[in-house]
Amino acid sequence: MPDDELLVHNWNTEAGLPRTLPAKVHFWDETLRDGEQTPGVYFSVEEKVELAKAIDSLGVSIMDCGIPAVSAKELESVRQIAHLGLKARVLAAARTVRSDIDACLKTDAPECSPFIAASPVHLKYKLKLTEDEAVERAVDAVQYAKDHGLKVTFVTEDTVRADLDFVGRINNAAIEAGASRILYCDTVGVATPPMLTWWFREVRKRIRLRGAEEGVHFHNDFGMATANCLAAIESGIPVINTTLAGLGERSGNAPFDEVVMALELLYGHKTGVDIGKIYEVTKRVEELSGFPVAVSKPITGYNAFTHESGIHTDGVIKHTLTYEPIQAESLRRTRRFVFGKHTGARAVEARLQEHKLSATKEQVQSIVNEIKDKTETHTKHEVRKFIEHYRDWDENHKGVAPREFWAMAAKAGVKVPRELLEGTKRERSTGQL
Repeated sequence: MPDDELLVHNWNTEAGLPRTLPAKVHFWDETLRDGEQTPGVYFSVEEKVELAKAIDSLGVSIMDCGIPAVSAKELESVRQIAHLGLKARVLAAARTVRSDIDACLKTDAPECSPFIAASPVHLKYKLKLTEDEAVERAVDAVQYAKDHGLKVTFVTEDTVRADLDFVGRINNAAIEAGASRILYCDTVGVATPPMLTWWFREVRKRIRLRGAEEGVHFHNDFGMATANCLAAIESGIPVINTTLAGLGERSGNAPFDEVVMALELLYGHKTGVDIGKIYEVTKRVEELSGFPVAVSKPITGYNAFTHESGIHTDGVIKHTLTYEPIQAESLRRTRRFVFGKHTGARAVEARLQEHKLSATKEQVQSIVNEIKDKTETHTKHEVRKFIEHYRDWDENHKGVAPREFWAMAAKAGVKVPRELLEGTKRERSTGQL
């Protein structure tokens, strides 16, 4: 755009970027590990290999391909990916247990990320470990992996809810044991950008990095994963965990597309990511995961470049920047105009002109009126049917259905009541805390 045609002000860049912004932001993709932990999602070995190639083509720096100790097929998928010759560094995850690291070694992946919880609630109730015992496990795992030739990223789960002094202590011990990168996690998505700015400053008073790299892993329980990634980058954190389509436990992880596009367009920071492939690869992840991309999700959602309102449609037709901060073409997407209750004459005219058809103002208005009448009078039977189908899938076909579980239990010799086998008794979720 010529300098004399400045149509919008981006005060994000004009206000000046933080001096601590890393020269290069490294995207660590978690789609094949934490993304696959999305309830009901499963990738076969072949699918993981296909997705690894596709994700690598985007330009990510690191790829966590799974936890080999989970199963023989998981180990095999990581092993096959490690031998693809990808540009991204292939990483395998492990608990701070030697047998998990042995499984990583069998894959030939060059990197390993042993992880252990750091918060009091995880240590006390999940792991039943003292802080001293957790540090001992961390050091043993890092040393063991390092001694076997692996580059090690040490991961503290639930880091932002842990005691700051303990975060410093366990990470210092891991770095001294040989970790070349440490990863802070907001495992339940409770951080806010202002808190993180303070938190990074405080934790760095306690950690002696000695050249070790820092990274972050954010969940999206409060819808702030993208904002928190940007806050981390502003604080100088160079390694950012993301997933395609924001897949992940519960409400998911930080969405790759959102962080990339925010950096590119709001910060004016070149990521090196092939933006034109993001939508294509995300759609493939959607197809193989069976997990629909949210309709209103930014960037890759179905409505991201869809317009109905007459005012908005008129503006976009005149100039896309009026109501589109991201240009659809940059993502190889197509903007759509939906005809409904809020449709105006301009959208109808545009559709007719697209097909080289002419109409009088009266004819156009007649079409607009009929569109409005049809929208406001048609039944919602099909909409309700779709929602019911989706809810049925979520309750009965995501993963192993309740009746299937009880059939398996009966097959194993458990005396299961008939009403559970027949699905006539409704289950209630159980749990603590």
